[in-house]
Amino acid sequence: MSLTYADYLRINELLELQSPRSEGPEHDELLFIVIHQVYELWFRQQIHETERLIQVLGEDDLFSAEATLGRMLTILKTMVAQVDVLETMTPVSFLSFRSFLANSSGFQSAQFREWEFMLGHKRPRPLENYEPDSPERRALERRLAEPSLWTAFLQFLAGRGVAVPPEATSAAVEEPTVICEPFHDELVRLYREDPALRSLCELLVDLDEGIQEWRYRHVKMVERTIGFKKGTGGSPGVTYLRETLFKSLFPDLWAIRTEL
Repeated sequence: MSLTYADYLRINELLELQSPRSEGPEHDELLFIVIHQVYELWFRQQIHETERLIQVLGEDDLFSAEATLGRMLTILKTMVAQVDVLETMTPVSFLSFRSFLANSSGFQSAQFREWEFMLGHKRPRPLENYEPDSPERRALERRLAEPSLWTAFLQFLAGRGVAVPPEATSAAVEEPTVICEPFHDELVRLYREDPALRSLCELLVDLDEGIQEWRYRHVKMVERTIGFKKGTGGSPGVTYLRETLFKSLFPDLWAIRTEL
């Protein structure tokens, strides 16, 4: 028998993965499950694309780097747009099944934390949400010990003759990306004299801004759904989420705006 569409995509198995726990079940629980499962699939794809981006930067492949970033940005637009669908669920609808989530929380999304680490937003605290030697903990420990996208980008620029100062790459690999003021004059020169590299920098700024937009929409969606109550699983909810806003992944690319 030839391979069918359903076989290739494993549709039957996929449709068995939506299992509401509420009695009835409550109508909107299925939407909640589908949206968050789709988010996890997009996180998986973004991890996949970020791995590709780091690889092609290491190969000095500017064309593929721009194409990969373009795809990541398009996926981000879809991720933001999905918030619109989730916001069709009223607070009353969510409360009708919220208790069935028990201790589960979006804070436990290992794939999103993994992607954050790859992008340079590294810190050890998220590892505490996962059991030692669990697959999730091992994946995060691996990403924490790997060079970030920003490091790969700096190495790419150095290979193209850009004067990347030692301070820009001297931090331990487990540390988050921080601003490097000695690099700013060279970045300003790059922006003024090298249109191709400037365009790549601007795509990284687009990525940074897109993730900040997704965070903002997520915060407002949570706020309009549960206000300032604690999140599921006892997570801090909106109070914590607001603290994540407006934190740049690539701060040097933002800082030079006032110097151009």
